[in-house]
Amino acid sequence: MMPRVPVYITLMKFTSAGLGGIPAWRDRVEEAERAIEQRGGRLLAAYVTLGRYDVVEIFEAPDDETAYQVLIEVAKHGQVTTETLRAFTREEAEKIVRLS
Repeated sequence: MMPRVPVYITLMKFTSAGLGGIPAWRDRVEEAERAIEQRGGRLLAAYVTLGRYDVVEIFEAPDDETAYQVLIEVAKHGQVTTETLRAFTREEAEKIVRLS
């Protein structure tokens, strides 16, 4: 069985600069997708959301360092702020608990 690729959930909020470019949000998602793929990852899903965050992206990356590189690339233009969560499957979490 191959090891699972880490999954990350990124919660994005448009900055005031980003709000002016909302019509181009699709371009931003595509830019993020390219940044992820260039670093060996894969965008799993992207959602426009109601509430505290404007966009949620779920992606895979080879490791935390790579995920951080992706986030720097996405945020460098000042259009969004991000909060990213490392997601563990139920099986991964159970394995972690058994090891502690």
